[in-house]
Amino acid sequence: MIIVNNLSKSFGSQEIFDDISFNVNPGEKIGLVGRNGHGKTTLLRMIIGDDHPDSGEIVIPKNYTIGYVTQHIHFTEDTVIAEACMGLPEDHRDDKWKAEKILSGLGYSAEEMLMSPNRFSGGFQVRLNLAKVLVSEPDMLLLDEPTNYLDIISIRWLESFLRQWKGELMLVTHDRSFMDNVTTHTIGIHRQKVRKLEGSTDKLYDQILKEEEIYEKTRINDEKKRKEVELFITRFRAKARLAGMVQSRVKALEKQQNLDKLEKIKDLDFSFSYKPFNAKSLMTVEGLTFSYDKIHNIVKDLSLSVRSDDRICVIGKNGRGKTTLLRLLSGILKPDSGTITTHPNMCSGYFAQTNVINLNENLTIEEEIMSAGCDKQPARNIAGAMMFEGDDALKKISVLSGGEKNRVLLGKILAAPSNLLFLDEPTNHLDMESSDALMAAVDSFPGAVIMVTHNEMFLHSLANRFIVFQGSGVTVFEGSYQYFLDKIGWEEEAGQQQSKPSDTKESMNKKDMRKLRSDIITRRSKELKPLEDRTQKVETLISEKENLLEKKNSEMIEAAGVKTGKEIETLSKEIHSLQREIETLFDEYEQLHTELDEKKNFFESELKRLEE
Repeated sequence: MIIVNNLSKSFGSQEIFDDISFNVNPGEKIGLVGRNGHGKTTLLRMIIGDDHPDSGEIVIPKNYTIGYVTQHIHFTEDTVIAEACMGLPEDHRDDKWKAEKILSGLGYSAEEMLMSPNRFSGGFQVRLNLAKVLVSEPDMLLLDEPTNYLDIISIRWLESFLRQWKGELMLVTHDRSFMDNVTTHTIGIHRQKVRKLEGSTDKLYDQILKEEEIYEKTRINDEKKRKEVELFITRFRAKARLAGMVQSRVKALEKQQNLDKLEKIKDLDFSFSYKPFNAKSLMTVEGLTFSYDKIHNIVKDLSLSVRSDDRICVIGKNGRGKTTLLRLLSGILKPDSGTITTHPNMCSGYFAQTNVINLNENLTIEEEIMSAGCDKQPARNIAGAMMFEGDDALKKISVLSGGEKNRVLLGKILAAPSNLLFLDEPTNHLDMESSDALMAAVDSFPGAVIMVTHNEMFLHSLANRFIVFQGSGVTVFEGSYQYFLDKIGWEEEAGQQQSKPSDTKESMNKKDMRKLRSDIITRRSKELKPLEDRTQKVETLISEKENLLEKKNSEMIEAAGVKTGKEIETLSKEIHSLQREIETLFDEYEQLHTELDEKKNFFESELKRLEE
């Protein structure tokens, strides 16, 4: 157990925490949410002792170990596997299989495990640091945006790994789906305070919304009462016979707490500018082939037609060519062979985090957005939508953080109307609220979107087609992400089944499998029961409403020629109202059944996977 007691922290005039307290109890897996700059990483750093509070304390039991993934790169061993084994507890240094299993899950091949760590990119080196922490088997894991350098295969593996994790966990991530699938509790940092509750991020945000609605209604009511009291005092202060009543109200007014109006918290609030397009097809690709060395093809014989309202997601492991494909389709790169034919009225916008190097460090945010083709006032409005309000829009690009520069890039796309968006991992460096805003903006965009993302919530919610890098090639898949998982799935996941040596493998697997099976069955019951209960309730309501409608229809037939026009009109309104209620209930019934079927299929798939 970790106890956080009356913690406060400020940086200069900026208050981060104000007297916050909470516990991390045994076995809890906590998702830590809050907007960028509100103190999530600061809190993690204080727990491990790399930062210190202004007041308060963090109580950690003696001999309690905490695993934290550092961004600092320092390797001492000759091979990846040897470096990973350095994270093993001293009495388990021979359990090389544990390191191999975790490295495989994080995307290292058997050959790559024997290479020097220094041969890999920064992203893969951070993965190695993550592997060292995971194999160390600490009492508690602290993970700050662990998915940023992972591809979708590794993210899915890590999600499964963390669901089975026996110790405590505190997780910061912009990926809402990943967090909700892993955690048991959610802690929100909001207005310098924390709220902790059992359940998902949605439950926490609903709670915050309700609390602030109650606060605001109370504040307005108190303000109204205060004005009434002040008016009474002003009107009757001079009347001697009412002096006692006036004095009483003066004292009551002095005691009344004056609630401040809640300050509006900045959020990304934007929509992509659309250039009208009337044709069915924006782009046609035929036989597209490309390689950097003229030997190893990144893309080979790819053909597709991009429709005017498509939501195409490009998915696959890192390093397979997803970004290269976007650069080809957008015209930045030229193919070795094949053709890309675009409609004359096609107009595209391109977002990639690597494009920050193209920002002019000497320009202000406002000027950089104007360079995309808009006037000063629209640029200022876009800057505000990107959370650079007022004079913040006059900041130089050179002083911005990586996340702020990404918001400038998004702002430049907003400045120029388009009907086809190319988005390359747009959620990296965004907080959860900003990711949600981006997803809503993409969803409402009337044009087409081709997007590289590893965020499975985006894949489930937005995509209707996929370009899949898998195996030795790239293919186009028609349908939802769930349909892709059910019909094809990820080939790479089948290769992650490395285990303990044979002398203890069977017994360990049986024990773990029994525990995992029990956990899945418990989760299934917990998630399905509320849906089943609500479905049953809706069925009952539909039956009751239909019986009542039948009765009202009979009354209408009997009323003809007997009742007054007003009575008939009343009956007619009641019938129409019942019909609308029944239609609404049927819509809900259909949605519930769809959600039930999806969840049942998911849990059946999980249980089946254990049996394979």
